[in-house]
Amino acid sequence: MAIFTFDTYPIRKLSKPVSARTGLHRLFAAAIVSDQFRETLLNRPEEALANGYLGQIFALTEREKMIIKSIRANTLTDLAQQVNRALKRI
Repeated sequence: MAIFTFDTYPIRKLSKPVSARTGLHRLFAAAIVSDQFRETLLNRPEEALANGYLGQIFALTEREKMIIKSIRANTLTDLAQQVNRALKRI
C-alpha cells in the first residue's frame, strides 16, 4: 500500500505590499530630489499638484490634496510634519 502526501507551502509574494500613502511618498521623494519642484510645492502647491513631476501626477486622495493645498510651510520638513499631523486627525 502506497501513501501519497502533498506538502503545501504558502506562496510567498515577491513584491512588498503597496502602501496606502504611495502618492504622498512619491510627492515627497520628488520634492527631495528636485529643488525646483520643492519650491513650487512650498510656494504654489496647487500648481505642483496639477503639474506633477516629470510628467507623472501623484495619486492622492482628495483629503490629501486639500491638506497639502491648505498648508503654508517654509521648509519641506515643516510641510511633512504638518501633513503628518493633519492626517492623524480624523
